Amino acid sequence: MTWTTPADLRNQAQKLWDKGDLLRPCVQGEVMPARRLRLTGPSSTELTERFDDVRAWMKALGCNAPADSAPCYRIALREFRHRVLGACAVPDEIWLDTLDDALALIGRQKEAKRFASLVQQTREQHPVLLPWLEKRPLNALALAEAWPRLLAVVSWLQAHPRPGIYLRQVDLPGVDSKFIELHRGVLGELLDLALPPQAVDASVTGASQFCQRYGFKDKPLRIRFRLLDARASIGLLPADAEYDITLTQADFARLKLPIHRVFFTENEVNFLAFPPVPGSLVIFGAGYGFEVLAGVRWLHDCRLFYWGDIDTHGFAILDQLRARLPQVQSLLMDRATLLAHPTQWGDEPQPVLRDLPRLNADEAALFDDLRTQRLRPGRAASSAGVRLEQERIGFDWVKAALAANDCELT
Repeated sequence: MTWTTPADLRNQAQKLWDKGDLLRPCVQGEVMPARRLRLTGPSSTELTERFDDVRAWMKALGCNAPADSAPCYRIALREFRHRVLGACAVPDEIWLDTLDDALALIGRQKEAKRFASLVQQTREQHPVLLPWLEKRPLNALALAEAWPRLLAVVSWLQAHPRPGIYLRQVDLPGVDSKFIELHRGVLGELLDLALPPQAVDASVTGASQFCQRYGFKDKPLRIRFRLLDARASIGLLPADAEYDITLTQADFARLKLPIHRVFFTENEVNFLAFPPVPGSLVIFGAGYGFEVLAGVRWLHDCRLFYWGDIDTHGFAILDQLRARLPQVQSLLMDRATLLAHPTQWGDEPQPVLRDLPRLNADEAALFDDLRTQRLRPGRAASSAGVRLEQERIGFDWVKAALAANDCELT
């Protein structure tokens, strides 16, 4: 039997709740329009041939139930004639006439009352945020406990636009930097509605750019580097210093050193062991984030070398670095280096498959062999690809590669 059951009706009402359709009218104080639920009942043949089943079905739906146990929906009947019993009536339509009926059917009265409280609180403090509640009613319910503090943050920023302080310095009861960081996504949506355009830096988006977008100080980005030529220190450190230095991005950008060659490496040991090279420095750990370096003007006047793993992700990093610094050359990321170290090969479980447009012809050919796993014939296409991690390359090979790039070792 495929006739609609009370559970089916509750599921339909639950879907209305899940889409927010039952709560949205509350934001504007509107009355929920009556909603017709889908009803599948017995066919004409079943009405006459299975009348006992039909009566049981009607009883389960709540037809003719006493007032104290009547269902939360209205049943509209239509008449039909039974060959033995004569004129009879059977459910034809089922309606949710009011919001209270719909909420009672799925047991959501408490949540709806809580949402109404959030709407009232928002209307009193920040009516400009009501469209957000209308768009995301269930999100608001999930944030009910935090909602007063979220509104407090909005009020604070309205009073202190683009404050120029760290999140830690926001002084609000129950609000700390962790609370703001945890709710950056929703706060961003609320602040975009509540703040004037001049208080929002529209050039940056996303939760990770929250501080910059709304005028907070952000933790300074730091760059770690080693001077590979002690003579280039121009008195920064004693002659016997290690020259392993970490600076903020702003201070790094202001450096004025006799440097004309810069290396990037992802491996810390390689960074520490990188041999001395006149007029050079090495930067540790850029990964997939090169925005911190793109604004360093003097880098654009240097020869740049990127030394990463010989695998698809290494080439993806190289490709991304070239989007910021187009002149960068790859170092020790060639076919000869890979084929010279077959005993050091490892597996790359999830190769990058997309095209990398900024690779040169040789790099692109090797990348294509890596992503299509042609270097290990006979392996299944779904198996791991080849990778040669940079720390597995022999150090004599490193020195030879530097010499081949006109780097005189000291």
